[in-house]
Amino acid sequence: MTVDTAQPTTVTVTKLGAHIGARIDGVRLGGELDADTVTAIRRALNEHKVIFFRDQQHLTEDGQYEFAQLLGTPTTPHPTVKSQGIKSLAIDSENGRANSWHTDVTFVDRIPKASILRAEYLPSYGGTTTWASTVAAYNSLPEPLKDLVSNLRAVHTNVYDYAGVVDRVRAGQAKYTAEFQSDLYETEHPVVRVHPETGERALLLGHFVKQLVGVPNHESQVLFRLLQDRVIKLEHTTRWTWAEGDVAIWDNRATQHYAVDDYDDQPRRLTRITLAGDVPVGIDGRQSTVLTGNAEEYSIIEEVQPLAS
Repeated sequence: MTVDTAQPTTVTVTKLGAHIGARIDGVRLGGELDADTVTAIRRALNEHKVIFFRDQQHLTEDGQYEFAQLLGTPTTPHPTVKSQGIKSLAIDSENGRANSWHTDVTFVDRIPKASILRAEYLPSYGGTTTWASTVAAYNSLPEPLKDLVSNLRAVHTNVYDYAGVVDRVRAGQAKYTAEFQSDLYETEHPVVRVHPETGERALLLGHFVKQLVGVPNHESQVLFRLLQDRVIKLEHTTRWTWAEGDVAIWDNRATQHYAVDDYDDQPRRLTRITLAGDVPVGIDGRQSTVLTGNAEEYSIIEEVQPLAS
């Protein structure tokens, strides 16, 4: 019999904004956390959508992975990008800058439920990351717009115009982009998904959207822009200035994020581990539908276990 010798910790949650973001203090991340602390972290993530931990310099890639296992089942690093790590995905400025609003890996059916990002090395200035609450975005829609989007669906794809969504395509990005697009994935998702743990409704959009289903191209672009602008309204966002030893965890079912490219040619590298998620379900009860690609090697489909009240 295994005896849990982990010592309970005092978790302090400091809210950073009305709709999104909290800093958690009093926790040393790793695979030895006690069950009560893990539950407190999960609750904070459900409530605040993105949570931040300072002073985690002790954390290694292995420790990050062991901690991730306490929160769920880690995916492989990426469905197509397989050269950047075995346990985690390197978010490296040499491969490009993710300065476009997105939710991670929405081109597959089993969208990751969360991402855990650990700073390795940082520029001397800039390089912040901003997150937006897609729950707050949906809640802020006028009722006629909620009615309009309630049954909309959108096709997400990993093959899209990078040059059209980022300010500058860097020299080192071509190889990475080719690997990113090496296998085609396309999935039809509800535009409004129901969060499997909280029951909240969230807009499922971001730069992987190819087109709204059944809507002509021009109108699709206009409607996408209207809804996407609602997501990234400043009041729905929080912005984090990274420091050595920082870790961020975000609920990928309820957020988008944007890495601000304002640090010139300085190196910036972070390590990301994603956790397996479920297949999104719309207001009408319909699940997402795979159009192209099989993500079974990337991730399991998580059986959702809501937190006890």
